[in-house]
Amino acid sequence: MAVRYASAAAREKLLELAAQKLSVGTDELKLDNGFIKQLNSKDRLSFAEVLEGKQIEDEVPLNIQLKAKETYQYVGKAIPRDDINKIVKGEALFIHDLKLPGMVHARVLRPANYKSKLLDFDESAFLSEAEGVLKMVRNGDFLSVIVEREYQAEKAGQLLAKHSQWSKPAIFPPQAELSKYFKEKAIEPEIAHGKDAVIDPESTEISLKASYFKPYTMHATMGPTCAIGHYDGEVLHIWSHSQGIYPMREGLATMLGLEADKIHVISSPGSGCYGHTVADDAAADAAVLAMAYPGKPIRVRWSREDEHRWEPYGSAMLMELEAGVGSDGKLSFWRSNIWTDSHSTRPNKNAGTLLTARYLDPPFEMTSRGYLRGGHRNGDPYYDIPQMQVLAHYFDGPLRVSSLRSLGAYGNIFAIESFMDELAEKADLDAFDFRLNHLTDERAVAVVKEVQKMIQGIEGTKEQGLGFAFCRYKNTASYCAMAAQVSVDLSKGSVKLEKIWAAADVGEVINLDGIKNQVEGAILQAAAWTLKEEVRFDEYEITSVDWASYEILRCGDTPAMEVSIIDRPGEAAMGGGEVGTPPVAAAICNAIYRACGQRVYSLPVRLG
Repeated sequence: MAVRYASAAAREKLLELAAQKLSVGTDELKLDNGFIKQLNSKDRLSFAEVLEGKQIEDEVPLNIQLKAKETYQYVGKAIPRDDINKIVKGEALFIHDLKLPGMVHARVLRPANYKSKLLDFDESAFLSEAEGVLKMVRNGDFLSVIVEREYQAEKAGQLLAKHSQWSKPAIFPPQAELSKYFKEKAIEPEIAHGKDAVIDPESTEISLKASYFKPYTMHATMGPTCAIGHYDGEVLHIWSHSQGIYPMREGLATMLGLEADKIHVISSPGSGCYGHTVADDAAADAAVLAMAYPGKPIRVRWSREDEHRWEPYGSAMLMELEAGVGSDGKLSFWRSNIWTDSHSTRPNKNAGTLLTARYLDPPFEMTSRGYLRGGHRNGDPYYDIPQMQVLAHYFDGPLRVSSLRSLGAYGNIFAIESFMDELAEKADLDAFDFRLNHLTDERAVAVVKEVQKMIQGIEGTKEQGLGFAFCRYKNTASYCAMAAQVSVDLSKGSVKLEKIWAAADVGEVINLDGIKNQVEGAILQAAAWTLKEEVRFDEYEITSVDWASYEILRCGDTPAMEVSIIDRPGEAAMGGGEVGTPPVAAAICNAIYRACGQRVYSLPVRLG
């Protein structure tokens, strides 16, 4: 919507400037395919002719007149992207492909352990083997080398590791005991919802408890991060694929002691994913190196191993639920206890949010725990329940964490919708009917019924099951209902995700093709979290360092997908980049139960 308002303001300004040039009123002009035309005349001006090399710097007024909906030409239609083929073929230009004049290359050495200290570095031995070395950069526990060419940088990175020695303290708890660890480390709970709720399990006909666990998961971007820095003696230029270049610039300014307006960040496409990745940290690497070696663009690329070890993961979570169903088949109470770490430690003025800054001399420390409340996102079910309470237990976890697609909603909806299925069964009610009996929001009802219609006539066979889940993202944004079909082979402990059906309501649809892409991508990412993904570690280090030790879905695992979008042009456009993520785990796990009778309480799915 910000882009829509800015575009409308730019349109008015262009018409105003053109009217001055042509000595006519703005009502005598129209915009047409990049030109401004005068009505009943062949005269026209290009935007460039109107602007004369100047940039529009006016403030966007909130009362700007938007285009009338009945005049839309593209909004609501399916407009396919024209860059997909280039991306698939490797023809698209990412930041990794930039070749700037005089560009040199660098590698930063990172240890395997968060709290390792650089004990020794044999620089003379390193220099005797390395080629093309232009400068060694050491600042505290930050160790890097700048060389002439990329291949020399790759070899130099290996030699840095060979000739350095780091401490390696034991820092991680036993992975099998994370739930216990979270409870021990958590502070007093915050009542996130239902402060005055009266929870009385004894007063209900059916009372049920269950515990659910979600592990640490990676962003797992397909291409390792990259950044370029160039200090020209006055301004520091940074090329980055960060999702938040302005907050990142503030962190860089603090880290380097520069004024923010002396840092120019150029946003460049990279291998993308939702959330806070190490793109900002690579930019911080490039910034430190550029200041140490001015006058040349310096390209920094991370290794796959470093990316897997050092990225800020999605927090592990523990959800303990309790609910009751009365004799009328309605929920009488609900209580959720959620244990979670922060779900956003994105860069800001606190330089400690940048990994690089923590290893300089002196080091910058994290002074904030970030956005904790993302952990109980969607923790209160979007159902009509007379007594509901959500308690959030925050802990400082052992692994680095930050925002990952949908924050805590994925874990909470996995728990809620799995629990709803089990409650429906205990009450001897149909899973769809049980949910519909607790929904009064017509738009929520509509997506549930749309999925019912999509799977009508589809029945599970032996060792095959259908499962269902629903959510309204954040309980205030887009709606999504989903059904999953799986086949299970208990003898092998294997699950095959056959197909996903999804119905989404994102309000006004801007690009139908784009929103379907977003929902499909969300389904695939969450399906991988559900069936495969888990960050593994021992007491010293992260052991998920490559695609063998950190499993993701492969092409052959891709399910068939059918997505229905309910367009509501009279409603606000709410976006759909994350709405398809939360219902996936519960839909799959509920399908697994129907296929083999095993409930799944801990992710990723492990059948036995």
